Amino acid sequence: MPQRADEENNADEHEAGQASERFIDVGLELGGKDPAYVAEDADLDFAVANIVDGACYNAGQSCCSVERVYVHQRHYPKFLGRAQALLASYRLGDPLQPETTLGPLAQESALARLENRISQAQTQGARVLLGGKRLTPSRGNFFLPTLVADVPQRCALMQEENFGPILPVHPVADDDEALRLMNDSSMGLTASVWTQSAARAERFGQELEFGTVYQNRCDYLDPALPWSGTRDTGKGSTLSRFGFYALTRRQSIHFRLHKENAC
Repeated sequence: MPQRADEENNADEHEAGQASERFIDVGLELGGKDPAYVAEDADLDFAVANIVDGACYNAGQSCCSVERVYVHQRHYPKFLGRAQALLASYRLGDPLQPETTLGPLAQESALARLENRISQAQTQGARVLLGGKRLTPSRGNFFLPTLVADVPQRCALMQEENFGPILPVHPVADDDEALRLMNDSSMGLTASVWTQSAARAERFGQELEFGTVYQNRCDYLDPALPWSGTRDTGKGSTLSRFGFYALTRRQSIHFRLHKENAC
């Protein structure tokens, strides 16, 4: 499991420091702050269903969970309404029970951290439309599915990894604004763009500074493709043939056959 956002830099420095003492390579994947962009031409129902699932899968405890959403202003009110209805349908409980659709958090300390982060966002103008707090009374570390609208870009809810079932949303006017805000992060693991346009997806793939860029999907691995990140997400790659590079030392062998001894 990745370290939490407030521990990532320290973990990076500690592990890299230990590796340097032995003069060996190190691969680090420390988490992400993965954005999604719902473009003007997106299939809204499809985008809402998959983005909410991408945010709440494993109660949001995934390094590639959707952690922040930018929605074209054309879709913003409808996106919020449909996302709220879908999040409200989740059923918290024992993960072994068939009726449960959202399980607990791994650490009790995460409950207060998430509540504080949401409270801070509210003081900066964000609106909590659903959830925003722990489930009480409860025997487990359950955090309610949460939808937060109008979240300012600079608040912790948009800048630090939450690792919980929280969907922070912000409206954008166009693709340019979406690109700028998506790249405005210290982490760069995955990003997704929800659009019917191949040209738009190609542009985002080129300009987004993330290890993986999706069109119309999220929270997905392909073993044939490298899994990597940028900036504070870490360094190195796993999966694909590139994943073996950090585990091997390449060797070059040069042979020259002298002409007089040629057969």
